[in-house]
Amino acid sequence: MGKWILAVSLSILVVEILGGRLRAASSKREITLNGLSAAINLIVSRPLAAITVAYLMKALFPGGAGALANVPFWIAFPTLMLVTDFCFYWGHRWAHAGQSNPRLRWLWRLHHTHHSAEYMSILLTVRQNIFWIFVVPTTWVLGFAAFLGQEKAAALTAAFIYGWNLFTHCYYRWDDHLGNSAVFARPYQALEHLLTTPGLHHTHHGYGRDGAMYRNFAVSFSALDWVFGTLHIPKGRPARYGVPGSDLTVVEDLFYPLAPGRRNTSSTSSAA
Repeated sequence: MGKWILAVSLSILVVEILGGRLRAASSKREITLNGLSAAINLIVSRPLAAITVAYLMKALFPGGAGALANVPFWIAFPTLMLVTDFCFYWGHRWAHAGQSNPRLRWLWRLHHTHHSAEYMSILLTVRQNIFWIFVVPTTWVLGFAAFLGQEKAAALTAAFIYGWNLFTHCYYRWDDHLGNSAVFARPYQALEHLLTTPGLHHTHHGYGRDGAMYRNFAVSFSALDWVFGTLHIPKGRPARYGVPGSDLTVVEDLFYPLAPGRRNTSSTSSAA
């Protein structure tokens, strides 16, 4: 499965590059930030987070290993998908709340790295602060599921989430015209109340016209945004991508809190 994911990721990245869609990512700062983020997260942070979760699960629940191993896969997988997205929704929402809430400021700083790009690309799927993987709920939910004996369901959920992130972060959007189609507009808008589409996630990364950083927090199931009042269905692409007014250095953005910095990371958007 890992080889297929890598092959698909590289194929999409090549298409983005050959299509001239990554000019904004070609600056020295962006190449350095994306390169360091991908290398450190893939080689150090993610493996270390997996070891940490495994150790803590054994220490906190010594008799719980394999407790749910007998639950059928057809029940475990969809349940785990929903639980993971529900937990991520709230963790993600609280991270953005840190833009205006001093108590959650640290959480926003950890998530800021992902949003600081002024473009959309699958590069953003590995553009994370090196400590984000330790606080994002997905890590703990999937780790706990694997500990309880649902390794297959956890692995497939992780693969599905990563694939969906490729789909929603890619510059190219298959849904660009569906929302304006005379035939598909209404069915598509109905779908956007259930599933997170590229359009929904692009607007989450944007500001200005059709930008809504305080909306669309779910990874896969936009029904969560609909239920909790944070769904925003855009009419088109956001006017701008990124975080307005942000001027963090690569070190400040990637290695916070080791390099806390004193620069502006807030958004000029207001919670609506």
